[in-house]
Amino acid sequence: MSERTQNSTSRRSFLKQTGRLAAVSALAGGMVPRMYAAENNTIRIALIGCGGRGGGAAENALSVKNGPIKLVALADVFEDRVKRAYQGLRERYADKMDVPEDRRFVGFDAYKKAMDCLRPGDVAICATPPAFRWVHFTYAIQKGLHMFMEKPVTVDGPTTRRMLKLAEEADKKNLKVGVGLMVRHCRGRQELLKRIQDGEIGDIILLRGYRMSGRSATASRRPNNISELMWQIRSFHSWIWASGGVFSDYYIHQIDECCWMKGAWPVEAHAIGGRHYRGDSLDQNFDLYDVEYTFPDGTKFFYQGRNMDGCQNAFASFAHGTKGSAVITTSGHYPGKVRTYKGHLMEGVEPIWRYPQPEQSPYQLEWDDLIDAIRNNKPYNEVKRGAEASLVTSMGRMASHTGQVITYDQILNCPHEFAPDVDKLTMESPSPLRADASGKYPLPQPGIIKDREYREFA
Repeated sequence: MSERTQNSTSRRSFLKQTGRLAAVSALAGGMVPRMYAAENNTIRIALIGCGGRGGGAAENALSVKNGPIKLVALADVFEDRVKRAYQGLRERYADKMDVPEDRRFVGFDAYKKAMDCLRPGDVAICATPPAFRWVHFTYAIQKGLHMFMEKPVTVDGPTTRRMLKLAEEADKKNLKVGVGLMVRHCRGRQELLKRIQDGEIGDIILLRGYRMSGRSATASRRPNNISELMWQIRSFHSWIWASGGVFSDYYIHQIDECCWMKGAWPVEAHAIGGRHYRGDSLDQNFDLYDVEYTFPDGTKFFYQGRNMDGCQNAFASFAHGTKGSAVITTSGHYPGKVRTYKGHLMEGVEPIWRYPQPEQSPYQLEWDDLIDAIRNNKPYNEVKRGAEASLVTSMGRMASHTGQVITYDQILNCPHEFAPDVDKLTMESPSPLRADASGKYPLPQPGIIKDREYREFA
């Protein structure tokens, strides 16, 4: 399903003067330096990953109204995406762009060239497939750059451990980092959380989440005019190494928002799933996923995902308490139309409370909040929470792909890194995932492969 509803202005939709930024010296008492916008107060932006999500994030960045912002560099491994992003953004934000041709970079090192156009205290947008997140974040920290990174931020245990350490390094440099779990910035969900914490529906005893849509993220035979690596990056939702598959990339939002309402992360996951109608598709996704998450106090969270045409669709999440229930998501990320009820029946019953409409776009609010934190030096680093949400999502995915109960500690310490040399890739590199002689790719085999989600072919 699309990340955008008809009423949303989403960062998923689709961005001459640059400012100067500097870091002030550390204050007395050993405080970390403050990164602030100096002189004309312009914050400069570099977009790394020029697909729809990157273009949408750049739109939201350039729409922040608390001070001047300029887009100064674009980067991607595909030239056509750089061109399309530049043209699309220029139509609406020409006065906020200074991106001459020599600051439009293509290649696996393009992210470095784009970040090199920034100064300490500027902002890098990382909207590439998540496999590259830790690589780009590492360089941003070295350069003293604030960052906005798309979700998920990790796809396996090793990259999660790495990202948690990088989050600490960013804190040491007082860097502000936003993660694209924009529902946490929704003012309606924030009010709902407060009402749940105040006991309006009692203690939470059950959570439910659904994302069911038509067939998605399929990949058939590779065209002859593109390498295996570039083809997989182009179709990154199809490959676990690149994105965590549809489970991680699509389902993380509702998994995160339900855990947020509960105020805890699950400690284990038990799941089923399978492929039924993939036809000649070579992707690694299942058609359906059904996960039972368990929280430390024993509370259950049931998540169901489906990718099949002709079936009943759903895009919603709910909380059930000892005194009532709540709608966390109605039919998409935005508008949430959150509300609470006295009981567990929600059809034909008046709610206790509902958030007033229309709502502000959380896609814009997360950028307003990030830039406000940068300009006013507020604590702001969402990476730890984003890494934990990504790990919990991977926990459910691994439980489904292996047919085993997977605990939080097991997924965190699982040694299987899907793309250990992703930081060394070039245009000529082989892919981290190779086909066999018949052109088939390794798939999860629940109950057969139990210690990892798939085994690479020799």
